[in-house]
Amino acid sequence: MNDLCSLSAREALRKIRIKEISPLELVDACIARIENANHSVNAIVATCYERARDEARLAENAVMTGAELGALHGIPLGVKDLDVTKDLRTTFGSELHADWIPQFDERIIAALRAEGAIVLGKTNTPEFGAGANTTNRVYGATGNPFDITRTCGGSSGGSAVALACGMVPLATGSDTGGSLRTPASFCGITSHRGTPGLVPSDRRTIGLSTYSVQGPMARTVDDAALMLSVMAGDSSIDPLSGPVDASSFADLPAVDLSQLKVAWSTDLGVAPVDQKIAEIFRARMSTLGSSFASFTEHNPRLETALETFWIIRGVHFLASHLDAYKKTPEKLGPNVTSNVEAALEMTSSDVGWAMAEQTRLYRGFQSFFEDYDLLLCPGNAVSPFPLETLYCDEINGKKLSNYIEWLGIASAVTLTGHPVTMLPIGLDHAGLPIGVQVVGPSRHRDAYTLACAAEIEKTLQAHPSTKRPIPNWEHLAT
Repeated sequence: MNDLCSLSAREALRKIRIKEISPLELVDACIARIENANHSVNAIVATCYERARDEARLAENAVMTGAELGALHGIPLGVKDLDVTKDLRTTFGSELHADWIPQFDERIIAALRAEGAIVLGKTNTPEFGAGANTTNRVYGATGNPFDITRTCGGSSGGSAVALACGMVPLATGSDTGGSLRTPASFCGITSHRGTPGLVPSDRRTIGLSTYSVQGPMARTVDDAALMLSVMAGDSSIDPLSGPVDASSFADLPAVDLSQLKVAWSTDLGVAPVDQKIAEIFRARMSTLGSSFASFTEHNPRLETALETFWIIRGVHFLASHLDAYKKTPEKLGPNVTSNVEAALEMTSSDVGWAMAEQTRLYRGFQSFFEDYDLLLCPGNAVSPFPLETLYCDEINGKKLSNYIEWLGIASAVTLTGHPVTMLPIGLDHAGLPIGVQVVGPSRHRDAYTLACAAEIEKTLQAHPSTKRPIPNWEHLAT
């Protein structure tokens, strides 16, 4: 049964379709893994096992009777607790919603279930996804599976940990300033932050923005792409949504890395990055250099990205949480409260400057890709820090200006809206996972970005120092 938990979603799907394994066997194996290891990491925080088993039996019957099967038929799924799930507790990590059991699935969950995915439970997240950690007053903290005394990042930390531990083969995530990418990098798994609007959302408060996206998390690029083929779509409910060929993700195009001109950077020219992380990243990039037509260290022009992102972040927090801040401040945690209070001090001049600056940065970033096909940069700026620490406030001996500046290596790319696939590149100096962001050359080039990442993944997997690390889940079980 433990071998089933190691299967990729693609391989599990193949085995289900040829009747080599049953959906019920796979669901039971994942549930057993959760029950054995979750007490150590606290990744899965609400469950619906009996419903999952019922759905697995129906899925098994469909296979046996030759019925039409969905793209994710019988595949267990973890759902981030920012996603609304029918008949399954949805808290957003907040005391304000601690007892809410919705009567509907939001769009992406409905789409995934319609294609046969079987929800096992909810994965932990910080309050309203704020903070790049994974701790809240409802469920507590989620530990890193490679060292449970360390953070797993956030806000999609529960999903990343569940995937790394083999509790589920697929999980949902979302990303503003790195919430898909940071936990994936800290836990040694894969994620994809897509072009805004690619995965239509019926819940984004400010729809006309690159700020927030939902996306897939998996253990391989191929699995993430398969999941994205179901999540992506064209829906008028999202003003950034548009026509998309979702099948392009199910069957990624062929890419010849030897024909590509690739740039790489340790800090994007603007982000604070720990010197040891930068050194390790530089060494890992040396294993890739011969794969491309050219491989050049070159920083894009993103010099005001961190300040711009901080201001735009404030606008979003006011839109989403100002009412709760005024009416029930005692119910809000420090991350949301501090963001709202910082935003209230911003002026309309600040906001106007940031909006214009975002456009200028985007155009400059697009010009950068006139010379390159891809940009590679670190997935995290520091090694995972102690679990009780909410954020990193100092890098290389320099105090940071706010609690999200340490995420600059990810948030700078958020501003431009370019697609980004996160890949693991082994372990850092502390024996904890480290990742690389594969940044695509323009918006809407998600299939190309994923295809390039899939080829890079093959090269990384061939080297012991850069292959995907796997935590000792048996140790977690004890």
